[in-house]
Amino acid sequence: MLREDLQKVLKESMLAHDTATTSAVRLIIAGMKEKDVEARGKGAKEASEAELLSMMQTMIKQRNDSIKMYVDGNRQDLADKEMAEIKVIERFLPKQMDEQEVAAAVKAIIAETGASSMKDMGKVMAALKAQYAGQLDFGKANGVVKACLSGN
Repeated sequence: MLREDLQKVLKESMLAHDTATTSAVRLIIAGMKEKDVEARGKGAKEASEAELLSMMQTMIKQRNDSIKMYVDGNRQDLADKEMAEIKVIERFLPKQMDEQEVAAAVKAIIAETGASSMKDMGKVMAALKAQYAGQLDFGKANGVVKACLSGN
């Protein structure tokens, strides 16, 4: 589904001469192809949807880091370009979970996996990534998991 959506948006943006969208979608497709090559090395035909969503989350984080550097360096033009790319990438991601939804998801996964201490952190994070890829910020979820497992 995601792959077809990307190709469709690429064609539409090219026909509309929307260079910003075309450029951003091409970056996503290039990343997708890299993930497919990685997956073939592991014996799969292509990267899973969860892996692609995770890749796009990483792309957004990279652009946010770049925006901060550009703003600090008084390069608003480049920051604006990065913000436009983020908007295009976000079109392909599912709705992001808010803090309450993240907390509820973490508690559900902890109960599901039977996690009881910080030793189980990896198991909980792996289950979250498998079930909620692209829907939540795993950096923030990490803090929630630590708080829940440490008893705070």
